Amino acid sequence: DEVDSILIDESRTPLIISGGQKQTANLYIQADRFVKDLKEGEDYEIDVKAKSIILTDEGVSKAEKAFKVKNLYELEHTQTVHHISQALRANYIMHNDVEYVVQEDEIVIVDQNTGRLMKGRAYSDGLHQAIEAKEGVSIKQETSTLATITYQNFFRLYNKLSGMTGTAKTEEEEFLSIYNMRVYEIPTNRDVARIDYPDAVFGSQKAKFEALVEEVKECHEKGQPVLVGTIAVETSEFISKMLKSRKIPHEILNAKNHAREAEIIQFAGRKGAVTIATNMAGRGTDIKLGEGVRELGGLAVIGSERHESRRIDNQLRGRSGRQGDPGYSRFYVSVQDELMVRFGSERMEGLFAQLGDVPIESKVITKSIGNAQKRVEGVNFDSRKALLEYDDVLRQQREIIYEQRNFILENEDVHTIVEDMFKRVITNNISSHVDHTGKEDVIHVEEILENLEKMGFKEKLNPGDLREKTVEELVEICSQQAWKEYEDKIAQVKEQILPIEKTMVLKVIDRAWVNHIDIMSKLRDGIGLRSYAQANPLQAYVQEGYEMFEDMMVRISQEIVGFCLNVRIVIEERKK
Repeated sequence: DEVDSILIDESRTPLIISGGQKQTANLYIQADRFVKDLKEGEDYEIDVKAKSIILTDEGVSKAEKAFKVKNLYELEHTQTVHHISQALRANYIMHNDVEYVVQEDEIVIVDQNTGRLMKGRAYSDGLHQAIEAKEGVSIKQETSTLATITYQNFFRLYNKLSGMTGTAKTEEEEFLSIYNMRVYEIPTNRDVARIDYPDAVFGSQKAKFEALVEEVKECHEKGQPVLVGTIAVETSEFISKMLKSRKIPHEILNAKNHAREAEIIQFAGRKGAVTIATNMAGRGTDIKLGEGVRELGGLAVIGSERHESRRIDNQLRGRSGRQGDPGYSRFYVSVQDELMVRFGSERMEGLFAQLGDVPIESKVITKSIGNAQKRVEGVNFDSRKALLEYDDVLRQQREIIYEQRNFILENEDVHTIVEDMFKRVITNNISSHVDHTGKEDVIHVEEILENLEKMGFKEKLNPGDLREKTVEELVEICSQQAWKEYEDKIAQVKEQILPIEKTMVLKVIDRAWVNHIDIMSKLRDGIGLRSYAQANPLQAYVQEGYEMFEDMMVRISQEIVGFCLNVRIVIEERKK
């Protein structure tokens, strides 16, 4: 149920399993103190549309003085730059009671689509710690990513995929292109009697909220129940204050007050009820109409602003007029709302500057708001698609590693895998010491033997015996010799060694994979800059990701073979 909530709204954020700990709390506190003294326009600039923030030249000079460095953008100061940029985001882009709330000495993320608290989840890449420093709560230790997958690739693992929702039609293209799911419309059981009025659009937020509260007051006086929908906890509390000042009794349902959700919803359709709710009351909530309410026009749904997705607005509208009930919905919008600032047209701003606080209710304006939402949906679709395209590279690598890992877990004997690794490492070693520049290949036998010795190869081979051999013969002789040496060493305790061997192989693979995910994440962050050099960032990511993966597989084999060749077997006799 509510399939679009998971497959589309949630899918912009990959699923991450994290663990381990990094000691970085002090760096976040230092960066936080520094950015709190900066001035907008002078030291940093915010791009509202892209929700990004950067230091100006003046800001960079201040940072260099504050952190006592000559050049902030030298390679060794990468960590400092990272902490400053996260502190800037935490202080000037992330807002308390909008993206997160502070509860019992911790930062809890608020889901922007459902308005619910997401306990146990944290922002990645140090942003969570930067917000903790900003709000003065205990800073949790940063963790490393152990595994990651996008929602899209997770759900594509299923052979069959289907779902239901009242609001999938606007996202038809995405369902088809990403999940190969077709959208079919089922007619409603009873005709919809709800009236959806055009948006009331204002030049300022102040005028918008005044008019909204006035409409709530009118409905309340005649006994018609009202549901006021807001996007953020902060907005719901602001409207609550305005209603209190006018002595209008009301209930408030947001992430801070979710414990009484069922009780609040139960009475929200009664005569004279006024309920302010974030998107929590948006999906699937059935507000039953009280006695005599049908005659008063049913439930009035009033939106305090448009969400960036039309589907979320439709979800709010759908709280009224269920199963043929009467009702109406209207959205109050101002040109200063975040959606309009980021994606609205400048022509509208000019129009409202002339009109002052007079509201406009016109289909043309409502259409232009719809166009702004379409633009945001397009941006979000592109970001989800890009996330998937980049994750597809990691998906192929993930499948190889997990398949190998599962094979090791399911089989008692990994001895044959270790033998293959011996051969692979020795093949690589020999190949790297063959000179292909002349007419005939020249094999540097002394270098090969020297390298084998460094790896822990104890058996002395005579270079003279190997000089006339081909590369294939050399690989065969050296592999057999190295494997025989290892087998002889563990012969007496083979039964006890095999479980240890299995654990060691798993640990080496896991550690290498965690590091690889981290490196791939860093590569992904900076790969966009390749477009300045007329290169295709995705192509570059595929190519370099492949090379990194190959390097990792080589390193895994080398580490395991090195362990086997250098392990010391000590047999202690038990005292009787």
